Amino acid sequence: MPRKLIESTFTTLDGVISNPHHWGGPYWDDDHHAYAQKLLFAADELLLGRATYEGFAQAWPQRSGDPYTDKINAMPKHVASRTLSEATWNASIIEGDVVEAVTELKARDGESLLKFGTGALSRTLLEHGLLDELHLWVFPVLAGGGDRLLEGIDKTHLKLLDSSTFASGIVVHVLGPK
Repeated sequence: MPRKLIESTFTTLDGVISNPHHWGGPYWDDDHHAYAQKLLFAADELLLGRATYEGFAQAWPQRSGDPYTDKINAMPKHVASRTLSEATWNASIIEGDVVEAVTELKARDGESLLKFGTGALSRTLLEHGLLDELHLWVFPVLAGGGDRLLEGIDKTHLKLLDSSTFASGIVVHVLGPK
């Protein structure tokens, strides 16, 4: 049975996805941590776009000592990039057609394939019907400016599969293909 491809991404009420460490911190609590841990521990590999990979590769390898950090550092990572020539941090660069490569990754036996971040790769995955679930974390904050969630994508209807509301005000919408 093919495994699921699940994307987890943070956004503000006004659709900003850039710099969540600037606007998201006050809302990260035990509920946030428990939900994030549940997603991570249901996966055995990560799929990342170049920008997310580069940011994560700078931040995560220096961390250790808790189960979440140790898991994210140990997991195999697949990076979609047309510009990277090499990868570190237990990662490999997807060569060739990303749609074919992700289709092959999904066909492998294993747990879910988890993707963090939203951008060009997310648009490609949605356009080709490869994304099974989008866990959209909506934070109760207006950023006022920054990169927007899936800007430029064609109209795409999604189905609400589930939702979770945290005491901090974060609402996670779990969306899937309609």
